[in-house]
Amino acid sequence: MKEPPPLTHFADGQPRMVDVSAKVPTLRTASAEAWVRLPTEARAALISGQTPKGDPLAVAKLAGLVGSKRTADLIFLCHPIPVTGADVSVDLEEGGIHITATVKTTAPTGVEMEALTAVSVAALNIYDMLKAASKAIEITGIRLLSKTGGKSGDYQAP
Repeated sequence: MKEPPPLTHFADGQPRMVDVSAKVPTLRTASAEAWVRLPTEARAALISGQTPKGDPLAVAKLAGLVGSKRTADLIFLCHPIPVTGADVSVDLEEGGIHITATVKTTAPTGVEMEALTAVSVAALNIYDMLKAASKAIEITGIRLLSKTGGKSGDYQAP
């Protein structure tokens, strides 16, 4: 039986940050998505502009951009890396609000967590902005869509 690979974020049973100082910085990108499912009353409030806190879609876009840059503050073992580009889209569609984020860096480690954090924080801000209309808003479908660069190579979600 093949032995499992060693745990990278634990040494002697204790958490640690992986040392990436020997890795060469390269261009890396990642894209992620999330969905915010809206009950009828929340969708109606959004469409009519009857949201007491302001425009949830604009706030969510800004929140996603900031979230991409603050990932290392939230995901304990993530490296703080320079986000050299980020784009967040927040679109009202038939199935709810579709959020996508693409994040870029030139660093020794990837930006998958930054893209995933961007869509998650954007979705949470939509909930916060619309919770007065409905508490039954559902955040779902958070996933990595693609990544490029790095030792593990490219990835494209099926």
